[in-house]
Amino acid sequence: MATKRPLNARNLEALGAAHLAKLLIQVSKGRTVARRLLRLELAGREGPAELAWEVRQRLAEIGRSRAAFDAQKRRDLLDELELHRAVIVERIAGHDAAEALDLMWWYMALANPILDRCWDGDDTFTPAFDLSHLGGLASAARHDPRVLADRAFEHLTQNAHGQYDDLIRTLTPALGQEGLERLKQLITQYSKTPVAQLQAAHRPRIQRRYIGTALEDPVTEGTRLRIARSALQDIADAEGDVDAFIEQVDEDSRKDPAVAAAIARRLLAAGRAEEALDTADAAEPDDDTIPSRHLLACEDTRIEALDALGRSEEAQQRRWNCFERYLSAPHLRAYLKRLPDFEDFEAEERALDHVRQLGSPVGALSFLISWPALDRAAALVNEEAANLEGIFDHVLLPAADALAARHPLAATLSLRAVIDHALRTGHTIRDKHVSRHLLDCSGLAPAIPDFGAFETHDAYEARLRREDERGLLFGNRIA
Repeated sequence: MATKRPLNARNLEALGAAHLAKLLIQVSKGRTVARRLLRLELAGREGPAELAWEVRQRLAEIGRSRAAFDAQKRRDLLDELELHRAVIVERIAGHDAAEALDLMWWYMALANPILDRCWDGDDTFTPAFDLSHLGGLASAARHDPRVLADRAFEHLTQNAHGQYDDLIRTLTPALGQEGLERLKQLITQYSKTPVAQLQAAHRPRIQRRYIGTALEDPVTEGTRLRIARSALQDIADAEGDVDAFIEQVDEDSRKDPAVAAAIARRLLAAGRAEEALDTADAAEPDDDTIPSRHLLACEDTRIEALDALGRSEEAQQRRWNCFERYLSAPHLRAYLKRLPDFEDFEAEERALDHVRQLGSPVGALSFLISWPALDRAAALVNEEAANLEGIFDHVLLPAADALAARHPLAATLSLRAVIDHALRTGHTIRDKHVSRHLLDCSGLAPAIPDFGAFETHDAYEARLRREDERGLLFGNRIA
């Protein structure tokens, strides 16, 4: 019998360089990333300059490609992008930070041509174009801040997919005041340049520099305005200039709760609590289309401003109002935390009574499970079992898990609501899970001494056997 040899570096070395080389060629056939890694290693043996040239050439090739993506090609390209980024950051940067920074700009220039080809909205490549390494490379390269600002401006105006949203914040340490001033000048000039002139100049130029092609979609008035305003606001934040940030927001937009919250936060950080409160108060939160998270963000700035102005009672009332209206657990916790000793218990009981009185049993259950108030949650399930809507399995299934140990009957009723909904509506997306939920009910049954007014598990399962016309539960899934 042959001796087993583990697959490790020492045993592979014994095969000899020539034999290993043949194996590598064989193994890499049809594997794009493996072949690219081998090419990079060969280039690296000739020195950092040759390695950088190899990376640059390949990035240009990727940028020029217009081939359609299938799932496998997307995964292969993502792996190759990550490989080249690692080579830039881990190998080239140690020898020449300026060259590594230039290559990273080339790398980032691939975002638009690659993401433009993802017409189906797939976000596979989004992580590949984060800016995490760009700031460190820029600081290490020690470029003239004005030159760095020029390069940053060039890329900011190509922000078609939001890949450069954090560019200014990332580069602020390397830009310094001089670079920020230069960037501000360029962005201001850009905001005043006719769109037709921008179409003929900025967008084709950056693509020709990096990948030899021009983008097909033209600059519009809307994109120009969005890019300019966002960049000038980021520069204002970098300089700590609240008023410059506010100048980029028109009067109508300031009434949006999300925008008002963003302005108020900056005013609070600058010690201008009265103005922050006025800004939050000027927002118009009555539009039903406004997401609750935006309304709560505006309320948070209002509460913080009230506290800063010494109006603690008003702030507390606002916290309670947020809890009552949105069932916001963070606001209730903050409210209770600020009450005198022994008053917090009574207030908590009053709050949980309010939750129980809500019209939606599932909404109340979600809050009680997350708080947690499991005894109250179990009582709610037992009382409202007939009104639990199984379509809300994202609430009922976690509730069943949380209640299983101490309240097996309530856990069972939560699972039954999900099972009954699936059988009643024929939602096939849940089919594969329904039989597992029934098995969970079977496992809970021995821990339930008295089902009370509800069917025992045996009776419930017998009824399901009669009603399960599609064989969803009792076909070939459960004997």
